[in-house]
Amino acid sequence: MGILKQTTFIITRADRSVDPKTIIRQGLWIGRDPESDIWLNHETVSKLHAGISDIKGYFYLINLSASSATALNGRLIPFNEAAALTAGDELQIGPYFLNIDTSIGTLKITVTAQFALAVGEREPRHKTETYKKQIAKSAHVAPSPDVSSSLKIWWDHKRTREKANRLSPLHPQAPPRVGKIRFNWKPTRDLVRPWPFAIFIWAIAVIGTLSAIAAVKYKIAFAPEPISVAHSSTSLTLTPPIAKQASGGACTSCHALGVSVTNKEKMSANCASCHQTPAFTPTLIKAHHEAGLACITCHAEHRGVNFSALNEGLTVCAKCHSDQNLKSFNGKTVHTPHGGTYGYPVLNGVWVWKGFEPERLAQKPELVKFLQKNRADRSNEQQWRNAQFHGVHFERIRVVEGVDGVLDENGTDKVLSCSSCHKTGYMGSNIDRTSPRTTCGRCHNTRVFERGRDLSKAPAPSCASCHVEHVTDHNWISPLVVNRDSSKTSSESAK
Repeated sequence: MGILKQTTFIITRADRSVDPKTIIRQGLWIGRDPESDIWLNHETVSKLHAGISDIKGYFYLINLSASSATALNGRLIPFNEAAALTAGDELQIGPYFLNIDTSIGTLKITVTAQFALAVGEREPRHKTETYKKQIAKSAHVAPSPDVSSSLKIWWDHKRTREKANRLSPLHPQAPPRVGKIRFNWKPTRDLVRPWPFAIFIWAIAVIGTLSAIAAVKYKIAFAPEPISVAHSSTSLTLTPPIAKQASGGACTSCHALGVSVTNKEKMSANCASCHQTPAFTPTLIKAHHEAGLACITCHAEHRGVNFSALNEGLTVCAKCHSDQNLKSFNGKTVHTPHGGTYGYPVLNGVWVWKGFEPERLAQKPELVKFLQKNRADRSNEQQWRNAQFHGVHFERIRVVEGVDGVLDENGTDKVLSCSSCHKTGYMGSNIDRTSPRTTCGRCHNTRVFERGRDLSKAPAPSCASCHVEHVTDHNWISPLVVNRDSSKTSSESAK
């Protein structure tokens, strides 16, 4: 073993009723391992705690424990360092004390135990005695290369012993039964060789291939919920169409391939590029565009085959515009519109209703004719709003329960008229301004904010009755508007 040579060690266990033993070998192993030369069975002792070697005729203690303390004459020995031993030294490891006595080629060790004392708690030796020992040790300090070589030998020795004691992975885990008779034998699977790693590689390859086939052949295999009939159909059903082509349930019609943080933006771009026809343009008002809203904000899919993107778009307004929505957009929060109800939009004789924007007004030819016929004054803002307000309510608007009306030109539906709101005096200074304040609330009420209502068919106004997002949409007509050619609404005739 290199620099280590055969040495005689005489071990006396004063802590146990055993005879002294003599060990002749290259080094002494001290630790908690039962196979140690000096077995110190205590939890504060490491399995391989320390070693004693004869280096060039002098004995050295080598601390091999990084977790438990080792003290020589009350001084702690750092981990992986060596300290010279002389006669009369006292080595403490855990609750054990090893008293050293030396002679030429022989080291005597007497082991005692004091379990009430931890390392470092014992009274230190007299200063004079300690000083003499230090002077004696300084004369035979081992060269550092020799100590390093000794440490390497000890660590190699420790790894060899641990490897020899380590059980094979194929070693039976269950303890054997007592006896060697045949009826004591029993089968075991502990010796079965583990599965080759290649099997898992092939399994991943097969599963990946099947997943790819499922994604192409079965388009809803990885979908959270089925898509609506409108997007799974192979032909366009609306006339005039609002899309360039039918998606037929193809995932790539909306989704981009792969996983990306910008997939939401790509989905909205695909929506806008497909839903771009002369009869429909997916426009956004300025406020919604600045707030970062997209197509899927209001028309999110995968809600089932009976999902209606139209009805979802009509109800989502109340979900976002609510006092309970604490999310901010561009630093501003949204609230329940109109205080949760609707009233006559005149405050102190001034119209608070802002009227239609020019782009939206251009999409209402009948209202334009009404304004031209009544010579509405565009230069007078109050008169212009007043004319628009009355004109939009004369566009064949069905009356709701509790509001009076007159038969339309087909004689089938009751529509709004002047007498629906004004009970007396329809023009001039005698005009009734009291009744409209109560009549508005009968039609425009909190039913707009009710959840689960099909607003595309409900005989009551919705947010989209006045606030239209997609101004170029020739298919959408509020169910309150009577069709000129029949008594059915355009939404009913499109079924």
